[in-house]
Amino acid sequence: MIAQNKASRWRGKARKHKKISLTALLSGLVTISVLMTLTIMFISSYTSQKQSLIDNTLSLNYSSAAQMSQTLDSLFQSMQNSLKYAADYFPQMDYSDTEKLDSTLELIRSSSNFFNSITLVDDKGVIRSTSPYSNKNIGMQISSNAAKIAFESRASYISEAYQSPLSKRRIVFVSEPIFDAAGVFKGTIGGNIFLQENNILNLSFGSQLKTSNGSYFFIVDAKGTLLFHPDTKRIGENISKNEIVQKLLNDQTGKEQYKNLAGVDSLAGYQKVPATDWGVVVVSPTQTVYDQLNEHIRMLLLYTSVPFLILTLIVIRVARKLASPFVYLADLVNQVDQGKVDLPTMKPHWNREADLLTRTVLSALANFRKQTDQLTYDARTDVLTGMTNRRTFEEVIQQWIDEQVTFSIIVIDIDRFKSINDTYGHHAGDEVLKHIAGLIKLAVRPLDVSSRFGGEEFVVLLRHTESDTAYQIAEYIRVSVEESVMPVDRSVTISAGIAEYPLHSSSATELFHLADNALYQAKEEGRNRTVTIQTVEK
Repeated sequence: MIAQNKASRWRGKARKHKKISLTALLSGLVTISVLMTLTIMFISSYTSQKQSLIDNTLSLNYSSAAQMSQTLDSLFQSMQNSLKYAADYFPQMDYSDTEKLDSTLELIRSSSNFFNSITLVDDKGVIRSTSPYSNKNIGMQISSNAAKIAFESRASYISEAYQSPLSKRRIVFVSEPIFDAAGVFKGTIGGNIFLQENNILNLSFGSQLKTSNGSYFFIVDAKGTLLFHPDTKRIGENISKNEIVQKLLNDQTGKEQYKNLAGVDSLAGYQKVPATDWGVVVVSPTQTVYDQLNEHIRMLLLYTSVPFLILTLIVIRVARKLASPFVYLADLVNQVDQGKVDLPTMKPHWNREADLLTRTVLSALANFRKQTDQLTYDARTDVLTGMTNRRTFEEVIQQWIDEQVTFSIIVIDIDRFKSINDTYGHHAGDEVLKHIAGLIKLAVRPLDVSSRFGGEEFVVLLRHTESDTAYQIAEYIRVSVEESVMPVDRSVTISAGIAEYPLHSSSATELFHLADNALYQAKEEGRNRTVTIQTVEK
């Protein structure tokens, strides 16, 4: 009997301990629901943002590689066209008139920044003239393998990149045959491009090889040998075992995630250059994507942890009365995370705790939106000047071309900016950049787009504006800069080049290239001036 009473008391205590109050039950359920909502939000945000960043980086790198490939191809076509034009001129000249030959060849070389040297060879393979002039080579038979191949082929020729045995220069040789009006072979005219020396190829691809976020590009020849690379010590190294380079050697182009020869996981876009069979690879270490993502999640945690901790405490205390607001907030968080709804305007709640909770959650979500918007803004804006960046410029110019809107492009470059950095330091150089950026933004309309293209170069897109008007605006900017009081104790000037769509070109890449050529012309004519590219004959 005593034993039965003891067992009955133990069962009563057990039943008493198993009972859970409705408040505790509701508090637990709602708390679990909120925590699960937060977890889903973070996981889905992390997953979607990671894939989005990877996809965007791959697409951007592939687009950059394609544009660089087109630029390289256009440069070599321009080089060949320059030599073809010269080849049509030489059949009417007397090869014995050495003074005229030398001056003509020097004029051809100095009129562009294509070639470091140019050589004229007669139909016997004898060197008749060189620019720069070299007396020791005149009258000698051609000796380089590239020159011999070009001479024997009697056709347009672009050599593989090769290394000079004496000077150790890495050279590309471009040649065109010379025929008279009767079709008789009269020799060849060829130009040497020293890849690591001053010429348009090196100016375009020998600098700015690496960005501040770790992205970079490199160029390989048809054998997988590095021609341009941020680490100049690696130039000349054969990296044909690199899996991306192997695909380029097999005439493949595209974008993918891969590991380089050093085992670094990377995101690459790659494209071939038709004129030379070179390959362009734009690479971003995958770690940079994860760094951006981790920073985004860290800020998200920072802005949401305290508000949701307060939310949980309030839920535990007044769960039953706040059950309905909790369900609403959980649904709202989930919908906002999926991007399906805008944040509603705050309305006062009859219950003080529910009102506080609603305000806290909406504030946290607004901060989350703010951080996401800030990431988008940072991706499209130049941090130093507050202008739009190169990515935005490329999107806008392509959009305007797709819309077939008449516009003009102004490419602006600060004259002798390197000397400012060398004399006053990079901080002063940054102040000059910001000052000039402010002058440019004051000179254009809200519907126009002004961007910092990189370094000391700016680009302005003038919507519904012809090149004549663009010239006036560019001159206004140039004079404003020249007359402005600069942050450094010296005057600063700019040079500008202008091209118009669709008058000069209907291609974004070519239009920029033409405006850039006009800028180079302004530089060569003495700087501190504006040049409009001449109309291109179709």
